[in-house]
Amino acid sequence: MGNQSENKGIWKYSEKWEEELLLLKAILDKTELTETTKWGGPVYVYGKKNVVGIGGFKDYFTIWFFNGVFLKDPKKKLVNAQEDITKSLRQWRFTSKEEVNEKEVLEYIYEAIENEKQGKVIKPAKKEAIISELLNKEMEQNPALKEAFENFKPYKQYEFLEYIESAKQEKTKLARIEKVVPMILQNIGLNDKYR
Repeated sequence: MGNQSENKGIWKYSEKWEEELLLLKAILDKTELTETTKWGGPVYVYGKKNVVGIGGFKDYFTIWFFNGVFLKDPKKKLVNAQEDITKSLRQWRFTSKEEVNEKEVLEYIYEAIENEKQGKVIKPAKKEAIISELLNKEMEQNPALKEAFENFKPYKQYEFLEYIESAKQEKTKLARIEKVVPMILQNIGLNDKYR
């Protein structure tokens, strides 16, 4: 073990949790995953797929599941660290070794491996496409609006469409369009200010 302190990155607190992370490693060693180092920390892969990562943060150490969104999570342990940004990543956070229940952790990991074997990944096209006739009309009359709208990532387009079309009455829809048009033109996503 050389001195790796220069390559910390997001793992700059790992030393604080050295024993705890060794405990998680010992659990992970019982699985068929292969340990690699990515982004300066241990990531466990199945084939070439990232399945699990471990790391230490300021207030907790964690095991994260790259496709954690598919885990059943019966114990309600998983948190989504950044809503919207990470669609599939989920973290299980611990603040002490006592909280690490090997049997439970292994259940989650085995489930994650199984999901990987089945090739479960998020397919963004799950959601029904929403069409807003009214917004389309606006865009026909205003090419700049259409162009600006098309520059948004699909999920942001979806947020706008959902916002407009979830209104029951046409006048509400029109009022909502009025509200979002300037945002679209300025390339501001509907929920950006909350992100």
